[in-house]
Amino acid sequence: MRRRQLLKGAMTMGLVGAFGKVGAVDRPGCEGDRTPLQFMPRTAPDPEPLVDELEKYPRCPYCGMDRMQWHHSRHLVHYDDGRVDPTCSLHCTAISLSLNIDLGPKAIYAADFGSDETPRPLVDVDTAVYLIGSALPGTMTARSKMAFASAAAAESAQADHGGAPGDFDAALTAAYVDMARDTAMIRRRRAERRMRQQQKE
Repeated sequence: MRRRQLLKGAMTMGLVGAFGKVGAVDRPGCEGDRTPLQFMPRTAPDPEPLVDELEKYPRCPYCGMDRMQWHHSRHLVHYDDGRVDPTCSLHCTAISLSLNIDLGPKAIYAADFGSDETPRPLVDVDTAVYLIGSALPGTMTARSKMAFASAAAAESAQADHGGAPGDFDAALTAAYVDMARDTAMIRRRRAERRMRQQQKE
């Protein structure tokens, strides 16, 4: 809980520094309850977000990617008001946490990359070990950040693919550091995809 309070405080200070005063009253959202704008249309609070998770939350609200296709890197944020933000990656989870600065995360889950199951099961990031900067392909990022349920599984992957182990805070920090470069990369790739599509038409 202390970690999440520190995270919230750090992001608040960063936003204040960049944009001026940020307050609950000034924050845009749905009329009446200040539901964050990415929850449009409003999503009902979900007390059991992990039950039938991919059926209920098939796509990432930030990039539109299919979360089943990217089940190995998906995350899910369960906010303290009961609403759920399902993402394809740590990159989009970082966006969610920044936009929802007024909401505390009740729990954050990440796919266990060390599992052989399909889809890979979600684990609480508080107990996960991330492998940062390995040769494993990243999702929405040039620098891979994959979560593992156990330190032993992370160490085994590190032996084969390199990278450095870290906790969720270290991985999230890396995601924010990489955000500008990764966003530019994503924009370039999508522009190239659009151009190829136009050439086919």
